[in-house]
Amino acid sequence: MVAHISKNNMFERFLHSQVIGAIILIATTAIALIWANSTWSQYYYDLSHTYLGVRFGEAEFKLTLSHWIKDGLMAIFFFVVGLEIKREIVVGELSTIDKAMLPVCAAIGGAVVPAAIYAWLNIGGEGVFGWGIPMATDIAFALGVLSLFGKRVPIALKVFLTALAIADDLLAVAVIAIFYTPDLDVPLLGLAVITIGLIVVASRMGIRATWVYALLAFIVWIDVLGSGVHATIAGVLVAMVIPVRPAIDPEEFVDTASTLLEKARGADNSLDALIHDTGRRRSLEQLSLTVEDAIPPATALEHRLHPVQSLIILPLFALFSAGVAFSPENLEGFPTSISLGVIAGLVIGKPIGVLAASLLVIRFANIEKGGVTVPQLLGAGALAGIGFTMSIFISELAFVNEALIDQAKVGILIASLISGVLGAIILNFTLPRGTVEQR
Repeated sequence: MVAHISKNNMFERFLHSQVIGAIILIATTAIALIWANSTWSQYYYDLSHTYLGVRFGEAEFKLTLSHWIKDGLMAIFFFVVGLEIKREIVVGELSTIDKAMLPVCAAIGGAVVPAAIYAWLNIGGEGVFGWGIPMATDIAFALGVLSLFGKRVPIALKVFLTALAIADDLLAVAVIAIFYTPDLDVPLLGLAVITIGLIVVASRMGIRATWVYALLAFIVWIDVLGSGVHATIAGVLVAMVIPVRPAIDPEEFVDTASTLLEKARGADNSLDALIHDTGRRRSLEQLSLTVEDAIPPATALEHRLHPVQSLIILPLFALFSAGVAFSPENLEGFPTSISLGVIAGLVIGKPIGVLAASLLVIRFANIEKGGVTVPQLLGAGALAGIGFTMSIFISELAFVNEALIDQAKVGILIASLISGVLGAIILNFTLPRGTVEQR
């Protein structure tokens, strides 16, 4: 019973962090849109294209502020995404075939159908390469809308949407790595793999110095950046080798901690007594290390980086990526095939794909819905149409032409808004009116 309550509390804290992130994202998106369409819009574009870097003699490494955010800070975002994916696969809602079948198939359906709709509307056109844009789901916004219904939402629906979004992230990462990598420098990619191997070796050797892993992760990022694979994939690669299980068995931890506490106990427990008693001080130091071993490194890193991701990285990304100028030039011919493809893919393709794939796997694989109704699955599928962060990110990889990127972003903003409202309406009619018992 205790373990069950603890798991639910952790899940609720995860949802809460996503909700706060969604609120901040909405605020920064609004700021970006207002700024880009104000009389100070030139300052917005000048700031995003300002170069920052370092110089060593004649050698120079510099990127624009926008690229530092999209290639640098977003690598940390993808690192957290990678940690979430690995956790769910190893010990979470994707850890067994029975658990993973429904959300994974729903995610595949919710990716393939939107991509097909977009490709059909853009086949033979200059925007055809953007087929990956409507495949994505923004977990923060989707869970943020779901949270508006409070205790009316069954825990099974929350778990389904979260697992679906994480499986969707895995698909998006694969699409970015495979289809949006124009050139590949194999030697540099090999160096990245070797460096990741060194991270594994350092972990197996019990090295605890944070700077060692930070340095190795930075080297992986540099290698991946130069290899032609998008630099953010470095974050996912490093996350895949971070342990998601504790270094010490729970029973062993309790026994060891009890022994060390007993050794640290004395008649005089004042600060001076502890400082001058070497044996007791060593017991406390060993206890601290034992507690550290009892917490999975991936869990600890997720806990530390979620605030950084929610409060700094994603808001900065939204600030410098969501600023679309609604000028006559950008709106000329609206909706273009690109914006229409994105809107149709996210608003129509997502819920249809998620629901159809879910019903197929329920029907033919005998997978239980876990108390979630078919209309609720449709509502969750509509919320999955909120692409935003990942969709904007992929749009900037898919196109070089700024006009095409702006067309895609206009479609993403409109589609995400419609999907959020549509999902909320469907769930409002399909969720129970009273408080649901959370199992």
